[in-house]
Amino acid sequence: MTNLFAKAGIAALIALGGISATAVTASANDFHPGIQQVRYDHHRGRACSPVLAVRKARDMGLHRARINNVTPRRVVVEGFGRRGHDRVVFANVPGCPLIRR
Repeated sequence: MTNLFAKAGIAALIALGGISATAVTASANDFHPGIQQVRYDHHRGRACSPVLAVRKARDMGLHRARINNVTPRRVVVEGFGRRGHDRVVFANVPGCPLIRR
């Protein structure tokens, strides 16, 4: 009978340890719905620099150009062109080639 209580106690400790570990993992998420954070890729030489993307957009005639979004594949720059609000999309590779205007 003592052996049965010992096994039940060990099983209860293992179960409580598992619950506390999952609670810490679940609360570590920093996601806030409705808030979009712009993240820059700081790997020089492997990606399009946000500074270079803004400079190229200004050379293309975009006024008040600013970074809107950076993903592993593209860099989006927004500003104002001749007809109002405009957006330019560059590939996130060295040299920032134009994808879409």
